Amino acid sequence: MSYHVADASSYVVVTGGGVKDVKIVKKAWVQPWQKCAVISISPFDFEITLQAMTMEKLQFCLPAVFTIGPDDSPIALRKYAMLLTDGSGMKKAPSPTGRNHVQDIVKGIIEGETRVIVSGMTMEEIFKERLIFKTKIIENVQSELDQFGLKIYNANVKELQDTHGSEYFKFLSRKAHEGASNQAKVDVANARMIGEIGEAEKVGKTRQEISKIDAQTAVLETQRKSEKAQADAQLLTTQTKLNMGIKLTQIEANRQAEARDAELQKNVEMKRSEMELEKRRATDLVHAKIERESAQQKADARLYSETKTADAKLYSERNTADAKFYTDTKTADGVLYRQKLDAEAAYYRATKDAEAAFFAQQKQAEGISAMAKAYADLSTVMDGPAGLLQYLMLQDNTYEKLARANAEAIRGLQPKITVWNTGANGDANGGGADAGAAVRNIFQSLPPLLSTIQDQTGMRPPTWLARMPEDGMESVGARDREIIPAKGKEKMVNGNR
Repeated sequence: MSYHVADASSYVVVTGGGVKDVKIVKKAWVQPWQKCAVISISPFDFEITLQAMTMEKLQFCLPAVFTIGPDDSPIALRKYAMLLTDGSGMKKAPSPTGRNHVQDIVKGIIEGETRVIVSGMTMEEIFKERLIFKTKIIENVQSELDQFGLKIYNANVKELQDTHGSEYFKFLSRKAHEGASNQAKVDVANARMIGEIGEAEKVGKTRQEISKIDAQTAVLETQRKSEKAQADAQLLTTQTKLNMGIKLTQIEANRQAEARDAELQKNVEMKRSEMELEKRRATDLVHAKIERESAQQKADARLYSETKTADAKLYSERNTADAKFYTDTKTADGVLYRQKLDAEAAYYRATKDAEAAFFAQQKQAEGISAMAKAYADLSTVMDGPAGLLQYLMLQDNTYEKLARANAEAIRGLQPKITVWNTGANGDANGGGADAGAAVRNIFQSLPPLLSTIQDQTGMRPPTWLARMPEDGMESVGARDREIIPAKGKEKMVNGNR
């Protein structure tokens, strides 16, 4: 009994007692009554070159390279182990060179399927549909290899080659590169005269295509110049406004005339090319046919000349009408554009004036609001609105202005004047000087002064200075008052002592 382990690209095949058919594993214990072999699933390459014949009876060589190996699936590995593994009981995986019998089987399958596919296709189909041809080969070969447990990993069909003595692909290649000049060599069965005529036709068509390309190039250059001129004219139109229509019409008329001239020149060149072709063809054709075609060409030329003359006259008249219409249209557009600009300018000026007035009022309102907030803060600090009012009056010299206004008002009248004398030293013959007389005189003069201000202006002193009688009560100075001092016994009635 032994233990066998296969490599990464191999499998161990066990047969014998206790195994139905074969057992394919990576590792296994092999009993004395059993046999084992190692099979490799590594794909191998081999080249094949086979000769085949198309449905046109054309022979060619088909070189190809196939990469084939066992399919890594249980069913495919079972088929491969039972059908293609030799009975030598080898313990190591066989090398690709030891698979000659497998390669012979695969080669036979590929040759048979390829010949079947090629016999149902033309050479042109094989060339143009190379991918389809390759796919058919792989599908047909794979269907046959499935019964052996093999798989096509890759198939590379090389370029088709001529067999010995055949030049089909050589002529076909020359046809692809040289064009019409190789038509006679590809179609060997055609007469040499037909080949020469075909060659002459290809040369003439080549010259015609060259002339056509030159004419198209000239037209494109003219169009680019026209586009540049139109761009320049548009810039000039923006600068000169009302004059842009006339200049743009002139430029467009000139460019259209040039384009028309180029088109006529192209037609002339085409006719000249056709005449040259007819001249070359005249060397191989019957003289009667040449005379007939020459007369036909003259008639066509005469008809073409008359047609083009009428077209030119019609084109000139149409351009004149278009130019007049374009000039009138652009003039009206200029007037309309100027009126539109004036209206937009007036609208913009009115809009900006309204925005400026709104902004000024908005800023004025913001200033008033800020002053109101500041006055509210001052009112809180000044113990109420009365204190704020007195502060503002002091700041603006309101008291002086009121005094001046009162003086102006009572000038020349007999005003009521209240004279106060409450001093203890009112008597001129009083005793000696009193040290507190100055302070006492100030405090004695404040009540009558504040009372007088309240009577005449309605303004009260702040509460921290003095508390005056409320409204409805008799205030000092508003009625007849009588003051009897402690000393002096003076009596005041209506301001008279």
